[in-house]
Amino acid sequence: MGLSRLAALHGVATSFSPSADVTVSVPDDTVTAVLAALGVDADTPADVGRSLAAAESAAASRLLPPTVVAWSGEPLPAALAALPPGALLTVDPEPGTTGAPRPLRMRVLPAPAPVENAPKTPAWWTEPPLGVHRLTVRTPDHRHITATLVVAPDRVPQPPPRTHGFLVQLYSMLSARSWGMGDLADLADLAAWAGRTLGSGFVQVNPLHAAVPGRPTDPSPYRPSSRRFPDPVHLHIESIPEYGHVGEPGRAALDDLRQEAAALREDVLNKGALIDRDAVWALKKQALEIVHEVPLTPGRRAAYCDFLAAQGQALEDHALWCALAEVHGTQWRAWPAGLRDPRSPQSVRARTELLDRVDFHCRLAWLTDTQLATAQSAARESGMPVGIVHDLAVGVHPDGADTWAQQDAFARGMSVGAPPDAFNAHGQDWGLPPWRPDALAASGYAPYRDLLRGLLAHAGALRIDHVMGLFRLWWVPEGRPPTEGAYVTQHAEAMLAVLVLEAHRAGAVVIGEDLGTVEPGVREALARRGVLGTSVLWFERDWAGSGRPLAPGAWRRGCVATATTHDLPSTAARLTGEHVTLRHRLGLLARPLEQELAEDAADTAEWLAYLARLRLLPEGEGDEEAAVRAVHRFLRSTPALMSGVWLPDAVGDRRPQNLPGTWDQYPNWRLPVADAEGHPVTLEEITASPRLHRLMAVLTDGPESRTAPPDARPS
Repeated sequence: MGLSRLAALHGVATSFSPSADVTVSVPDDTVTAVLAALGVDADTPADVGRSLAAAESAAASRLLPPTVVAWSGEPLPAALAALPPGALLTVDPEPGTTGAPRPLRMRVLPAPAPVENAPKTPAWWTEPPLGVHRLTVRTPDHRHITATLVVAPDRVPQPPPRTHGFLVQLYSMLSARSWGMGDLADLADLAAWAGRTLGSGFVQVNPLHAAVPGRPTDPSPYRPSSRRFPDPVHLHIESIPEYGHVGEPGRAALDDLRQEAAALREDVLNKGALIDRDAVWALKKQALEIVHEVPLTPGRRAAYCDFLAAQGQALEDHALWCALAEVHGTQWRAWPAGLRDPRSPQSVRARTELLDRVDFHCRLAWLTDTQLATAQSAARESGMPVGIVHDLAVGVHPDGADTWAQQDAFARGMSVGAPPDAFNAHGQDWGLPPWRPDALAASGYAPYRDLLRGLLAHAGALRIDHVMGLFRLWWVPEGRPPTEGAYVTQHAEAMLAVLVLEAHRAGAVVIGEDLGTVEPGVREALARRGVLGTSVLWFERDWAGSGRPLAPGAWRRGCVATATTHDLPSTAARLTGEHVTLRHRLGLLARPLEQELAEDAADTAEWLAYLARLRLLPEGEGDEEAAVRAVHRFLRSTPALMSGVWLPDAVGDRRPQNLPGTWDQYPNWRLPVADAEGHPVTLEEITASPRLHRLMAVLTDGPESRTAPPDARPS
């Protein structure tokens, strides 16, 4: 009981439920290991007793938690309502806050006698302006505490209704000018075209976070070195202003590099080669080294200095890690001892010794930031109400820049993943170290705030991968299988408040990837704050009743409705059953092929029959392209605020970009967008595709557009 009580006080669950009627206990040694990662000693019964006594004493004497959340216009937070009468509250507003005195003082008054219809907010409370403020409390008995006060609006901004757009993995979308993979100029071009030609409202891309360099680099955009800074591999070299001012012999060298890049592009588009991020980066890095030698103009220099000042220590740390990785390799735990600490004298000295390389990597971050801004500007100027939707990965690589620079914020010896469930009896280990909830709270969520602010700077919306992680994460101790993990609770109210506040400041929509197992109450809490969910057609069934396809009118309004994602089969592959045969070829099926095919065919047939009954398949069965259009007619007929079209679906691509459960068996994250015959297609060919235009007419007011009655029900 002592260990369970201690775990509960620190947000560590001692059991979990893989299904509604099953509860599984977490092994005691897992609980002990997780507590140790949180700085709590529980190795022996005596240790548990001492730690429990200390935790209970701290909880009993604590005036306030480290971070307090107040939602604008809503009742006073319980933590503040519980303060003793006579306590003096002093709020020092966040720097730059307008509309508030410095400081703002309030004194807690005795609670009046309860009366009917009394206001929920006491008379002594004056709501501070939106922001992240410092709160100091002094009580009549001379207790004193300082905490962070987050005052957030009640909801994030919302998109206009019925907005449609594209979902694409940027690297996969090569244009005729790409250097072997899609880049930010291609993104800007796609957005400008889609907004002006199709009336699209957004383009959603994969995470553009900085990757861990190396050969081979981990190709997954969901396992980055840093989530705080973008990867310069996405730069379009020729769009850098200094490129045009390179003199000889640099110009000749750049011409040679462009020829090599053209060969890479040709190999991918016409010779069956996979996208080789490392080869692309090798060429771009050489080009950037040459361009870096061109002096900045006074105006450009001033803009660069402003960027350095705005990014501050975080950018210095990131650039130093990149410079040190060039010298010592990317595994910072194997660096010379003094360099493993970013604040050590050795690291301070390295900043000076590697000043040129640090400046180079700072410059790359600035250049990438400017091209991100250009892409969002192109999207908005095209008429897109949302623009670019950026993606936030759930975590970072354990050897990357973020874990080096923010070591105190990450739980050592832990990795996040997923527990075993009906779909995966072995659970999942994603190899991503989690943030420590206690460290985040103590810092006023500074790392999280900075991360969001950076991502939202040039975003019309932010998609959050595995948004359930704002509430809890499955921690797996190092050396243990994912079946022996434990859920650790996040401070969800604070995580949500910071998210809502930063999205409000940026005027950005927030989309949560809430597919799979979702803890009860999570979707409701997100919806209350205006965070949209993700609804994929094939998963939307009446699971609580008949199990049949969910009627369009029964879909939730607050979501992005789509037919597939980067982790799922393309719509054409699902309709034909090719995704099952692919998994069979790779040895991934748990049951006989015939059984899997029969079950998949029955599922598809049920959906197609339903689409036909709703008069969304006028072409009749047997036409794959028509069935893809029917699926998207269905999506349009739902009340979903946003409808997303997987760009490869628009040209008939059958291959998934990522096949979960594979590593080297399948070319995850390395495939270009291809047509129905498997031939890679350029951005120029995509935008000219008759098949794409026939599909997109379904989501616009074109002649192909058809809708079903919103109250239609499957018969």
